[in-house]
Amino acid sequence: MRSIRTSAPRRRGRRRALAATGLVAALALTATACGGSTDDKADPEKPGSGTSRAADGEARVPADIADRLEEHGIDVDKWKAGGWQDWDKDKWLSEAEDYVNPVIEGLWKPERMRSAEEADKTLSTKDAAAARGVSDPEPGPVEAQAEQTPYHANAAPVGKVFFDSPEGTSVCSGTVVKDVNHPGRSNLVWTAGHCVHAGGDGGWYRNIVFVPAYNDLGRSEAELNSTNDASEIAPYGNWWADWASTSTGWIEGGAQTGGAGAPYDYAVLHVKPEQGDKSLEETVGTALDVDFSAPSADGAGRMGAWGYPAAPPYNGLRMFKCLDTPGRFSLASDLPTMHRIGCTMTGGSSGGGWFRVVNGETVLVSNTSIGPTDNTWLAGPQLGRDAEALYQNLTSSPS
Repeated sequence: MRSIRTSAPRRRGRRRALAATGLVAALALTATACGGSTDDKADPEKPGSGTSRAADGEARVPADIADRLEEHGIDVDKWKAGGWQDWDKDKWLSEAEDYVNPVIEGLWKPERMRSAEEADKTLSTKDAAAARGVSDPEPGPVEAQAEQTPYHANAAPVGKVFFDSPEGTSVCSGTVVKDVNHPGRSNLVWTAGHCVHAGGDGGWYRNIVFVPAYNDLGRSEAELNSTNDASEIAPYGNWWADWASTSTGWIEGGAQTGGAGAPYDYAVLHVKPEQGDKSLEETVGTALDVDFSAPSADGAGRMGAWGYPAAPPYNGLRMFKCLDTPGRFSLASDLPTMHRIGCTMTGGSSGGGWFRVVNGETVLVSNTSIGPTDNTWLAGPQLGRDAEALYQNLTSSPS
């Protein structure tokens, strides 16, 4: 999640049936920010802002990633051998049609995944009280609870999103969602915009991979260090994002502290397996509907979020959940109102889905975007027509 300072800042150092049952009975869920390590640091110049869609409003899907790289003068073999670490403005692509993410088999080994952690950042102050007239009182903190293992049998289809940024290896959370045009064979993952694109400060991140049910059995660090079995960390394998789409609002207004892009901080990934040819939904056994007609916070009822918090006191190895009744949150009077819940999740759970139960079914209604530096609450965008259009653009593309 992207952190912001409030008026009193503190320093921060299932299957479908099972998912629905768990939400009704325990109303469990989880979320909070992405973070990165300081490996491979660079100081790129800021490229021009891009757009997440083509001029005609359609999400352009590259037919061949290798050809797309070559169009930009990038040698595919050199890219895979480490050329992707060049973050200068000419190499950091930002337009929708520029998105490229060739599979680098074996790049995301378990130890590299575990190195992705919350980066220490100096954040500018964003006065969250500026639009108090449209924000409800700040919620009390809700202590995040560890999800029951194995995650694939007890939780919604949540996993971790890994990617490389100029700051190093980074991590967010994501959720498998349905593809209405490919029923039962979805390859779509919902996450936050800031987990795929730097917003107004940069371009598309690289080596974006989704790992469903990461560390499915909730093993400790010591237990994981004592085994070389990759299936302990990635029981369903690694899924590379061959397409990605985020909102124009995030790309143009997104910033390290959320900025004006925060209400538009959502993204959809189309993924493919590093090995094999089965769809993501077939592999994990489920996917969730996205509800673009959910009422505003004051009428939404109980909801919650799932994700993998990685910043202290968490270490990113376990899935956690929070549950609360949302309130309204606004960064400015001219920006859409967001949902806000009490939750102690920290960096790493950004992009994790927010869910509620409708007619006995668990549906995704938001994702974690921002929170305060003292980690007492989370805010996520209210998904409306713009989010639905972005989603439909990807679902209308051939699988």
